[in-house]
Amino acid sequence: MRSRGSQPAFPVLKKNQEEEDLRMALRMSMQNSPPEPKRSKPRDSAGAPAGSSSESRRLQRELMAAAAEKRMLASTKIASPSKPADVYKGPDKSLDCDKKEKELEAKESNLAEELSSEQANELFSIVFGNGVSKGILAQWSNQGIRFSPDPETSMGLVQHEGGPCGVLAAIQAFVLKYLLFFPYDSSRVEPSMVQSSGAGRLSKGQCVAPHDFISLTEDEKTRALVRSMGEILFMCGSKKRAVIAFLNVNGKDAGTLVRDEKIAKTLEDLSFESASDLRKVLRIERFASQTRTLMRLEEMIPVFQSRMGALLFLISALLSRGLDSVQSDRDDPSLPLVTAPFGHASQEIVNLLLCGQAVPNVFDGRMDLGGGLFLKGVSTTVEVGFLTLLESLNFCKVGQYLKCPRWPIWVVGSESHYTVLFALDTAVQDENELEARESQIRRAFDKQDQSGGGGFISVEGFHQVLREMNIKVPPEKLDHLCSTGFIVWSEFWQVILDLEKSLGGLKDSSGLMGKKLFDLYHFNGIAKSDLNGSHTSSVGETPVQRPRLTKMRVSVPPRWTPEEFMADVVVSSGSGGNESSERGTEVTKPEPPQHAPLVDCIRTRWSRAVCNWVGDPPSIV
Repeated sequence: MRSRGSQPAFPVLKKNQEEEDLRMALRMSMQNSPPEPKRSKPRDSAGAPAGSSSESRRLQRELMAAAAEKRMLASTKIASPSKPADVYKGPDKSLDCDKKEKELEAKESNLAEELSSEQANELFSIVFGNGVSKGILAQWSNQGIRFSPDPETSMGLVQHEGGPCGVLAAIQAFVLKYLLFFPYDSSRVEPSMVQSSGAGRLSKGQCVAPHDFISLTEDEKTRALVRSMGEILFMCGSKKRAVIAFLNVNGKDAGTLVRDEKIAKTLEDLSFESASDLRKVLRIERFASQTRTLMRLEEMIPVFQSRMGALLFLISALLSRGLDSVQSDRDDPSLPLVTAPFGHASQEIVNLLLCGQAVPNVFDGRMDLGGGLFLKGVSTTVEVGFLTLLESLNFCKVGQYLKCPRWPIWVVGSESHYTVLFALDTAVQDENELEARESQIRRAFDKQDQSGGGGFISVEGFHQVLREMNIKVPPEKLDHLCSTGFIVWSEFWQVILDLEKSLGGLKDSSGLMGKKLFDLYHFNGIAKSDLNGSHTSSVGETPVQRPRLTKMRVSVPPRWTPEEFMADVVVSSGSGGNESSERGTEVTKPEPPQHAPLVDCIRTRWSRAVCNWVGDPPSIV
């Protein structure tokens, strides 16, 4: 009788039998006359080229062989689970098995699809509307996704035409995420491409030096671009699917033309003025595998670098989301996504690429207007964020989701252009005691704000905030705040700062609780004159037009003691982040504050920030 502690022989025999079955299937699949496989349901072959029955059987045998081989490989890798089975290894290290299976499936089922007339008309109408000008169409069909040739801005995407900057800036933000915070993992991507942790992530407080931008290789930049585009498309597809749009000109898939010059020549005379023109050349492929999506994007990089690249990526994102879902995301689906008269990317386009939904507003959640009407905002935490000059002008209110993304990178919007602001150190996102408490109270306040971001709430909503946040305001101050029938955020916040902590306030006599000092970088991808830059023309007088990268030193004073802070600044010997430690500090006189519209954007994230830079002021137009 077998003892309780011994192991039965049956599992071992079963495993050996399974391996023998796999080997038998592999041998049988390669025979000349294999047995006819059973089918539960015929495969949909609409649109596939007709072929002989022998050719079809040959493809089936190869697919069966590849599947059997893949199962055998998987069974041998059980002992080493640390190796991911589905990874993207960059331009020079693709998985042969996945490539073979992908190629065979493409031969058998012809994955490329044409849009129907109805789909093409709907797509064209959603993007451009019915009365789009030739000038706007030219802007959107002459912008590729290309990196700057200038060494100092080699990590940045160059904009040549007005209009598509919203698309480029969103992609740029994700590219910086991978270049800055996942530099050591640039050779592969885990199956879940939205990474908040991983082997390649820099530890907290680490940063990438700006001079490293100069040493970036083309492969490193391409991998970051591929990963960024793949992450955005799968985010638009609810992390379940992605659609890639490409061109088929004169019967040739532009992705098969390896050299950029060939693609440029093929697209040289291509133009479109209507949905029917677009339908003639547009093809799409659908993917459920993130690895295959990345591999296909890698193959298609020359196409996205071509003059149609930005438009193709926008179309890919819209189709990944689904046109019906895009329209349901919006408050007014009758308006085109590309706005007249200048052809700028709308906020819906930017939000689609940043959060996966084409919502038109930048506040958190949605706003109830009564009567079953709602305005839709951002509903979840995002990887990279958004700031806008319009908030400093009181035209809108950016919510905490976009202001406080997972990574310290923000698309910056002005009235007519989109640029990118970023930090090299994740510590700038760390909240001190003051900021953490303010975020909680502000979120509760904004939840009661029905003014469209005006910064005031009703007396009833105010009492709800006090209950939620456990704040006990003295009766005389409470009566004063409620005397007008509504409560303004700035007055309420001042009361909080003067209120003792035991009552739920943030009174602090030390003046150190809210102080911060750090560096930010701003990138403008459109060519701008650099009067103080190192690049000039041969004459030495006319500045060269080129993208701009500006480093800024940012000081954020305690909010209730600005006079004392501006008189003397305590500067730590550290590189940045929160500077509240008194050990190893010295008192220095601050540099005179400098101002530009970008500073107003920064102050919507860090109130009363003081900024300094060398050279020309950063431009957000």
